[in-house]
Amino acid sequence: MFESLKNLFFPKVCAGCHSLLMTNENVICTSCRHEMPLTQYHLDTNNEAVKKFYGKIDIEHASAFLYFNKKGIVQELIHNLKYKGYEEIGTVLGDWYVEDLKNIQLETSFDVVIPVPLHRKKFKERGYNQVATFGNALSKGLGIDYNETILFRKKYSKTQSKKNLLGRSEGIENLFDVYFSEENHNKHFLLVDDVLTTGATLEACSRALLKIPGAKISIVCMAMANS
Repeated sequence: MFESLKNLFFPKVCAGCHSLLMTNENVICTSCRHEMPLTQYHLDTNNEAVKKFYGKIDIEHASAFLYFNKKGIVQELIHNLKYKGYEEIGTVLGDWYVEDLKNIQLETSFDVVIPVPLHRKKFKERGYNQVATFGNALSKGLGIDYNETILFRKKYSKTQSKKNLLGRSEGIENLFDVYFSEENHNKHFLLVDDVLTTGATLEACSRALLKIPGAKISIVCMAMANS
């Protein structure tokens, strides 16, 4: 009864196109789901996400779920997730993509999901890490741990979204570091982020995680900039 009244006065709308959601729809309408630009990178061991890191860092796997196009559905979803507090978007995308990730053939399985961290000041400003719900959905779906304390951001920096590609890469090499103990040795870390652009942030995070003895790194993002 209460839920019906709530929906009457505050109807649920699609996070992609803002149309009213039907009773059987959740967060993203059926029409938007059908229009999602899926990369299918999980089927290609030599995909464009992997190529971002060639000759830079040693990774086991890299993929992104969706293509990110300016003024497209995915941009709207990421914007609502990142700046409007619509954290359920991360859960929906994670629950969707994890079914593909379960079929990836790797020499070693993932052990721990690690989100790209926010500086504590940025976390306080935003109130949440936009990658957390996506990472938690992957963690639950894969049946592995989620850990947001191993990797941390040392310095505060303003949002990257309005910078050009060169500006996003400058000064990022030493932004991240790790807290770890012996129990973290020899783990395969699944590093997750929202949008893969230059790859500089993920490279810096990976270099920090590789300080851990025996560490292996894989990378998964919600989306990749379609250049």
